[in-house]
Amino acid sequence: MSRRLKVLLCAALLLLSASGCSAQQQSSTQATEEPVPYQVGEWQPSDQRVLNQWVEDLVRETNAEARPLVPVVQEFKDLIESDPELLMLFTQMFEQVPRTAKYQKDPTGQPQIRDYRLMLRLINQIITKAPEFNQTGLVGFPINAIINWPMGTPAGTTVFLNPKVNSQLKKILDQWGEFLQSSESRDVLNDDPKTGWFGRDAKAAMPTFVEDFQCDPKQPYYGFTSWDDFFTRQFREGRRPVASPMDDAVIANSCESAPYRLATDVKGSDTFWIKSQPYSLYHMLAGDPLVGQFVGGTVYQAFLSALSYHRWHSPVSGRIVKTQLIDGSYYAEALSEGFDPAGPNESQGYITQVASRALIFIEADNPDIGLMAVLFVGMAEVSSNEITVSVGQQVSKGDQLGMFHFGGSTHCLIFRPQVKLDFDLHGQTPGLGSSNIPVRAKIATVKE
Repeated sequence: MSRRLKVLLCAALLLLSASGCSAQQQSSTQATEEPVPYQVGEWQPSDQRVLNQWVEDLVRETNAEARPLVPVVQEFKDLIESDPELLMLFTQMFEQVPRTAKYQKDPTGQPQIRDYRLMLRLINQIITKAPEFNQTGLVGFPINAIINWPMGTPAGTTVFLNPKVNSQLKKILDQWGEFLQSSESRDVLNDDPKTGWFGRDAKAAMPTFVEDFQCDPKQPYYGFTSWDDFFTRQFREGRRPVASPMDDAVIANSCESAPYRLATDVKGSDTFWIKSQPYSLYHMLAGDPLVGQFVGGTVYQAFLSALSYHRWHSPVSGRIVKTQLIDGSYYAEALSEGFDPAGPNESQGYITQVASRALIFIEADNPDIGLMAVLFVGMAEVSSNEITVSVGQQVSKGDQLGMFHFGGSTHCLIFRPQVKLDFDLHGQTPGLGSSNIPVRAKIATVKE
């Protein structure tokens, strides 16, 4: 762990000890209330009882099968047990879960997941499973569901910033990704009324799927070769036209996404771990030498949903100046938020600085825009970012830049301070209750 990250982490823990505990207690009290639709983006069920039942069924299935750990999960177990600091933190994060939180308990009143050993066995169980459709929301983050409560504890937040832990998690997620790219993963692409992706409930949730996306309902699995092929599906020609393709003053939406935040006069370095989660450009851009050009500028952030389109498109016409895949955390959330029942949804500002992400700098053809940056941020399992453009390549507005594998998370458009923008959020106020703006639609206009 770098000295800078240690300093930031210590500051966050001090903040928690001063005021965060009350936030956690309040959040855990809220968790005992009747279900509320907090799972933004439908990555997890909106009814917490459904998620609770899913975990209970997984625990029962895992205990019944007693499957040996696959090598990457065994490596994770060995890492935890051979490192005294990690062993302490992985033990403490389960002990620190509030005992008043009824939704994370089994019928006997005990926590559903009591320790890291059961956590590992559950991860081992789902590593060869593809998500099924669920009418109340996709259990699209199965590992996230397993560690939902402990990841929001002081120990959990600390351990999931640890580079060794994230390196091992990447190995596990890569292996799961290999399964999701295999033909075996498409078994869930069936017509089961409740759980099939082409069944009754899924068709009701995505009524224009066949008209929108490249597929063939006459073929097995609608022609998709794997779960990943289904989730990175492409729109049919003409379904998402580029906004004003010949007008370089119009900026296009990079992802099929809902507005989360619009910030101006953004600082180069800021205390991003506090409740308001301000942007800290130095950390967002991983200390890139170009960061100074954006200090005082504008950041627009929007998030993707589970049922959306998951490819990225260029907001402007221009030349690709630089690209970078940035390693980061997978399950870190802001301690200042307390216990987030759908973590890290309420930490979307925070994760732009610590999560695994892809960074693309574009020199726009329009000199009134000039150099801009686009940041695509993975969240939890959705952290496999693929950049499909290269340095020096000329792109037109609306051209593909890359994609999230297995869904999407959140992304940012970052502009220099001299760029004057008039944003068009399609009548919406940014926040977790907003809805999707089509990809390649107008998102802003630059003023001369």
